[in-house]
Amino acid sequence: MGLDADAASEAAADAFALRVPPHLLGRIRLADAGDPILRQVLPVASEMQAHGGYVADPVGDLAAAVVPGLLQKYAGRALLVVTAACAVHCRYCFRRHYPYAEQTVRRDRWQAALSHLAGATDVSEVVLSGGDPLMLPDETLGELWASLAAIPQLRRLRVHSRMPVVVPERVTPALVDLLAAPRFSSSLVTHVNHPAELDSIATAALASLHRAGVVLLNQSVLLRGVNDDVDTLCVLSETLLDAGVLPYYLHLLDPVAGAAHFAVDETDAVRLVEAMRSRLPGYLVPRLAREIPGRAAKTVLAG
Repeated sequence: MGLDADAASEAAADAFALRVPPHLLGRIRLADAGDPILRQVLPVASEMQAHGGYVADPVGDLAAAVVPGLLQKYAGRALLVVTAACAVHCRYCFRRHYPYAEQTVRRDRWQAALSHLAGATDVSEVVLSGGDPLMLPDETLGELWASLAAIPQLRRLRVHSRMPVVVPERVTPALVDLLAAPRFSSSLVTHVNHPAELDSIATAALASLHRAGVVLLNQSVLLRGVNDDVDTLCVLSETLLDAGVLPYYLHLLDPVAGAAHFAVDETDAVRLVEAMRSRLPGYLVPRLAREIPGRAAKTVLAG
């Protein structure tokens, strides 16, 4: 006998805890089951249904680990998983089942990752990921930054973070100074799926980084019932530009176990992006892409 809907929703929350920071919670219409932010964070019974092809490691992170917490999938780039912590738990997260206890570059594991990077003369860019790297305090980030800065072949540092939007007060003057430090060409890749996530406070936080010279890009995930219509996607691109952020990728859903109910058909996704192209200048149309484990780059489908 299967779980009833309420029990299944509780089981989903037990498996992957509900977490929403106060700022983002204030953007949600709690009485509206169709609210686009609520749909991204609320545990639902559908998460407990098994679907073929939806797995715990949908993008091949574990196979790409060269030392614990250091992933290398693509030429010239490496990714550091620096924390398990996130301010918000997105229900479609491709790392919702990731074994962070074994696969995170904690302070006591930094040296192995840094030593590997020092010897990887073909790697010129490091991506900080997680979890959310901006969950780390400025002091810890500064120490890691300095350690990476000591590796001469590293030219670019990229940070992937939801924090400027979901906890905009995290963007302090000290953090801006760190991200804008001259040793690296620094970029911040935000993750915004719907224009409702961008209020004046989040926009101001992003604008402060933009003024400091940090390159700002956005990646979204195409999610059924959240942003799978051309009007929403066009408004999102224009709202991002107002904050100094360029649309970068629109990802097809990574097939992670528990998230199949968010999937949008690839044909429909291509049509959406082509419709965006008919309305917006090219620089505001994100590339529609999917990540296929083992490929040398993301697979671009449109944009």
